Amino acid sequence: MSNKIKIFFDGPSLIEIKKIKNVRISGYTFNPSLFKALGIKNYLEGCKKIVKHTKSLSTSLEVIADNEKDMIKQAEILSSIGKNVYVKIPITYTNGKSTLNVIKYLIKNNIKINVTAITTFNHIRKIIHTVCISRAILSIFSGRIYDAGIDAQSYTLPIVKFIKKESDCQTLWASARMVYDIYKAENNNFDIITLNLALINKIKNFKKNLNEVSIETVNQFYNDAKKSNYKI
Repeated sequence: MSNKIKIFFDGPSLIEIKKIKNVRISGYTFNPSLFKALGIKNYLEGCKKIVKHTKSLSTSLEVIADNEKDMIKQAEILSSIGKNVYVKIPITYTNGKSTLNVIKYLIKNNIKINVTAITTFNHIRKIIHTVCISRAILSIFSGRIYDAGIDAQSYTLPIVKFIKKESDCQTLWASARMVYDIYKAENNNFDIITLNLALINKIKNFKKNLNEVSIETVNQFYNDAKKSNYKI
C-alpha cells in the first residue's frame, strides 16, 4: 500500500479513536446509521464529543434534515462545532430531488462539505459547476455500486477523471467492502477511502505469505470445531 491515498476511519467509537495504532488515519466519517450502531442517543452532543477526540483531523458529520431550510440550519450548527468539520450533505433528499440549492448556499458561505451517497455520473454533472472551486469531498459509494452488481472500479474511473479535470474537489471511495479496495481506489486516483475497524485491522495482512494464510485458516476452523465440542 502506498502513501498516495488518505484513510478515513468510518464510524469509530470514542474508545476506538483513542486505541487505533500503526495505521495512518487522516480523518473520520460518520452518519446517522453509524451513530445508531454506536448507541448515541443525543445526536448533537454525540457530534461534539467526537470532534473533541478527532482533534485537528478532518471529521465528516451528517445533517439529518430532509428539507432545504432545516438542512442549511443543521449544516451551520454542525460546522460551528470545529474548524475540522466537513458537513455531510446527501446528494438528494429522500424523494430523490437534488440538494443543489443547499450545496450552493453552503459553499457560498464557506462551509466545508462532504457530498454523500453519490452513485451516478449524473449526480456529479449536476453539482460540478457549483463545487468546482471548492475543496468539497465528493463521496462515491463504490461498495453499494458493487452491491448493485456493477464493477465499481470500471464504473467510477471516468467519474473520477471528470471530477479531477473539472474541479478542485476531493474524491472519496465510500462503503468499502474489502481491504483490497484500497488498491482499487488508488488505481482510480481517488484521494480518500473510508474503512471501518474490521477492514483497518486487515491492513496488516498485506503481502502476507499465502501458505501462512492457509495454515491460519485451517487452525481457525479446527479450533472452532474443538471449542464447540462438535462430533461426527
